[in-house]
Amino acid sequence: MKRLLLIIPLILAVLTAKADNVKVRLFSANNIKSINISVDLGHYNLYADNDQLIEDMIGVGRSVILRPEGKKVHVSVNETDYGAYNSVRLESADTACILCLNPANCKQRTYEGNLEVSTLNKGNLLILNDVDFETYIAGVVQSEIYGNQTDIFRIQAIISRTWALRNKDKHSKEGYNFCDHVHCQAYLNRCIRPDIMLGAIESTGETLVDSTGALIETPFHSNSGGETANSEDVWRAALPYLRAVTDTFSYRMRQSDWTKIISRDRWLNYFSKTHKIDITDSTNLDTLLSFSQEHRKVNLLGVPLTRIRTDFQLKSTFFSVTVDSATNDIVLLGHGYGHGVGLSQEGAIRMVSLGISYDSILSHYYTGAILHHDPYTNPGYVADYVEKITQIIKEDKNSKTQVHSKQNDWLGRLFRLRDREEREEIYIEEEQDNEKDWEYDW
Repeated sequence: MKRLLLIIPLILAVLTAKADNVKVRLFSANNIKSINISVDLGHYNLYADNDQLIEDMIGVGRSVILRPEGKKVHVSVNETDYGAYNSVRLESADTACILCLNPANCKQRTYEGNLEVSTLNKGNLLILNDVDFETYIAGVVQSEIYGNQTDIFRIQAIISRTWALRNKDKHSKEGYNFCDHVHCQAYLNRCIRPDIMLGAIESTGETLVDSTGALIETPFHSNSGGETANSEDVWRAALPYLRAVTDTFSYRMRQSDWTKIISRDRWLNYFSKTHKIDITDSTNLDTLLSFSQEHRKVNLLGVPLTRIRTDFQLKSTFFSVTVDSATNDIVLLGHGYGHGVGLSQEGAIRMVSLGISYDSILSHYYTGAILHHDPYTNPGYVADYVEKITQIIKEDKNSKTQVHSKQNDWLGRLFRLRDREEREEIYIEEEQDNEKDWEYDW
């Protein structure tokens, strides 16, 4: 829909003065030898070597196929072969645009924004999503947390936004801002759920800062097991806002408890051979066979629990040790999932379900941190998006039998709603009568 170019900028792009595009490396944990890219919504222009237009207005039904050819990227669109170039860029030509990425060896994903493709060493493709910052944050929220209440997504958006703004140059030497893996934050798809986008939009301009106004580190994990950890107990730095706190909200959740069985010989030999602990000493032996943690500890006989967690691939460092009297195996009875520092996602989910406010939840996990509201955020613009997406969510709830398709994706519907408003404000009868974009059975 070309007319959308004149309506509004990309979603959320002007909500704050700090909003900007970021470049995110996609499929960063995989070797991509070829990829088929199709358009799910809108139109894209295809450029090579920055400004050479190869083909314009590529829409639904067209496929761009890219593969390495030496140090260049070979390009074809459907049956047309365009040769090889140093780099390729797919640039959105409409306001609402979605690309479907289908690599040869990975599950397909969809993304908004633009796409830049070049080659890496060993004949792999480097794929970058050049995307609006807030659109990226919404995709991170969808990838990082589960739930069905808006404040859950608002909380995750705040801590993900804070981390991203603090670490925006993490991969600058490699030519992009973030990767899509846990090395940065998971970004495994565009945000396809309007309820998640609603939470992200409601959090626009919100970050966590310390008493000096500096952005804080905002680590999070799946489940604390009942008590979070001090930052220095897991990493080196002792940060005043990352203090251990009692977290009963994490009890009785998906990742609250776990069990791991290890043979007695393997357990004892690990400490004896790897860490040179004398297991013939009765005190040492008793400790290794009956270790317990009512509250989180840092070491077991001087061995960092973080090292033990890594070597035995444990879900957390918060565990106790018993011996199975029948098999003589070592039984680790563990609590929680993750490093334990900062916010427990499942604890936050429980707190939201109990009606605790999102800012109180953040204060619980980040001691003394301050919720900062960007003064440049446009509240009217945010409220408008909130209203429209709330309307879409309501329509979905009232049409549970509706078959979702590319044509009724929430993003396209959002911009159709805004376009309709714009055109009703300046009513042009001929354009209204000829317009067919609204003829969808929602």
